[in-house]
Amino acid sequence: MKRHLSITVITLFTVIFLSGCLDENPRDRLDEDEAYTTANIYQNTVGNIYFYIGGNADSQGLQGTARGVYDLNTFTTDEAMLPTRGGDWYDGGLWQDLYRHSFSPSLQPFSDTWNYLYKVIVLCNQAIAHLEEHSELLTPTQLATYTAEARALRAMYYYYLLDLFGTVPYVTSNDITMVKAEQISRSTLFHAIYDELNSLLPLLPDARSNQEGEHYGHMTRHVAYFLLAKLALNAEIWTDDDCTSGSRPDGKEIMLTCDDMRKNAWEACIYWCNMLEHSGYGLERDYTKNFAVYNEESVENIFTIPMDKNLYANTFMYLFRSRHYNHGSALGMAAENGSCATCSTVMTYEYGFETEDKRFKLNYYSDTVKVNGQVVCLDDGSPLVYKPRAVQLDLTGSPYEKTAGARMKKYEIDPTAYNDGLLQDNDIVLFRYADVLLMKAEAKVRNGQDGTYELNAVRARVGMPSREATLGNILDERLLELAWEGWRRQDLIRFDLYHLNYDERVALIGEEDRHTTVFPIPSRALSLNSHLKQNKGY
Repeated sequence: MKRHLSITVITLFTVIFLSGCLDENPRDRLDEDEAYTTANIYQNTVGNIYFYIGGNADSQGLQGTARGVYDLNTFTTDEAMLPTRGGDWYDGGLWQDLYRHSFSPSLQPFSDTWNYLYKVIVLCNQAIAHLEEHSELLTPTQLATYTAEARALRAMYYYYLLDLFGTVPYVTSNDITMVKAEQISRSTLFHAIYDELNSLLPLLPDARSNQEGEHYGHMTRHVAYFLLAKLALNAEIWTDDDCTSGSRPDGKEIMLTCDDMRKNAWEACIYWCNMLEHSGYGLERDYTKNFAVYNEESVENIFTIPMDKNLYANTFMYLFRSRHYNHGSALGMAAENGSCATCSTVMTYEYGFETEDKRFKLNYYSDTVKVNGQVVCLDDGSPLVYKPRAVQLDLTGSPYEKTAGARMKKYEIDPTAYNDGLLQDNDIVLFRYADVLLMKAEAKVRNGQDGTYELNAVRARVGMPSREATLGNILDERLLELAWEGWRRQDLIRFDLYHLNYDERVALIGEEDRHTTVFPIPSRALSLNSHLKQNKGY
């Protein structure tokens, strides 16, 4: 029998530990001799992985879809919620459970997100194995750089597993199946990811990933710099092997390698932030340009999910999910009338006061809604008025059941979008330079230095007055600047607030041990791999 390699359904291999079997002769496979030639070996190994950074189904992709990485990092926090609106958005209590931190190991988004992240990791391992197996088709330089790119992508996906689930299996060989993989400690995984990315820097292209061209949407040295900065910033959390112990390591004592130098975690974060500055990134003069329909030329965006409604199936559902039905209709699209800002977020923006942050109107729809200068009306003919302060986790029976909450506005509306607005041309922003400046400000303050310049550079760009660079002000600024970008859970955990009462959320009995700062290992994964142990507290 000839050996075959799937091109369009290669990911089926990766879920062997879920389904237990595979069709050995799928109809859309090419003979390996056709799949691996000098001309196409890159695309059919490393290149194929990039199809999975975005997605068009629940829990697939790093952003753009529902019930995956983004939702777990957003709707478990004080930033946003999906309130129950009468018969809408109860979904078996899912969104209320996420907001309240009632995390069951059987919750489907945990299992689906776990499977998605490991699916891509297995693809990376496959790509590395196939590159080595067919190395005669490549020059030594090609083999080294292609392999480095796949390894860096794998490290990025382990970064997400490290953040979400803590102690997980670490598999870097195509010969080890997931049903036999063993967990490693969180600190071991942290250092493995950090050291891997650091070692790969010389082999990754020194190029922009967000701009069209050869490296568009790809892993580059600059993307690795950003990940290294994030790892260093969260080192106290991610080198702690027991989040329930009540103490964590001191960032000043966690030593990390920066190229060939040793620095503490805060110094390392500053170092990698500086490397991005030296690479030519800066703040766009216009905040909204980063989220425009055509945002590929942004000098601020570092890593994005390329979007093109004519070329890719990647969806962006967050605007669609947030707008009222009639708001969507006025745009010639559909809507789901769901997600909105919490009251505490609205208060942080100082909505309705003379001191209201100028980014509120850039990031949110509120009050009377207009489209092309015309007031949008409800079915009874009255104006559609969003009520930012009226939001509650369960709005059933409220007079503002369908209209409570400030709604997502951050991305420019693509008037030519397809599929009710889900297929747009705005690239989805994952990493950008404003975050780099705020990471640097925070690392400086935690290291006993002054982060005023970096904090106020971000504020000045949108015409807001200067503030003292305290940790509290920096956390608020991260909410103001990075709203709807999926960072809030990580931020609250780092500031030791995630397990406490906030907004409408009352901490669970027993949550004072901080066990909810990692999600439970999914029940399905535990049942299929006897080596796995559940995280404490679940």
